Amino acid sequence: MSDQHVEGFLDEILKTEPTYFKVKFKVKPTNNYKIYIDGDQGITIDQCIKFNRALYKQIEEAALYPEGDFSLEVSSPGVDEPLQNIRQYKKNIGRKVEVTLTDERKLEGILKEVAEDTISVEETKGKGKKAVTEVVALPFKDIKTTIVQIQF
Repeated sequence: MSDQHVEGFLDEILKTEPTYFKVKFKVKPTNNYKIYIDGDQGITIDQCIKFNRALYKQIEEAALYPEGDFSLEVSSPGVDEPLQNIRQYKKNIGRKVEVTLTDERKLEGILKEVAEDTISVEETKGKGKKAVTEVVALPFKDIKTTIVQIQF
């Protein structure tokens, strides 16, 4: 039951900062809360610390763990974490992504568009003068994972 309280506190805190959103909320058996937050324009370490402190304060004030036997980690999703929700997809339009489909096929290209139930990826096949570029529409239901590809 405490898990629902903590997630509710988090949702209330995020309502005051509408450019940020919850990506993932995990609880390990030892009352270890691991929370991933992102922002439409990204998120800084300082902002993660701010959310952590606000949430920690609410947990303590509600006396959910009178003995203090809980831990709390608030961070941004790592660069190798798959995209989890539509807001993450939208903030990554224009970036190179690798999409793994439910049938294990992989597709790599530029994320062009995000709709309610599909994404469009511009894929280039071949090299040089033989390169062919096409935009492929992929329904979310057919996507297993999408990972942003960091380019240097």
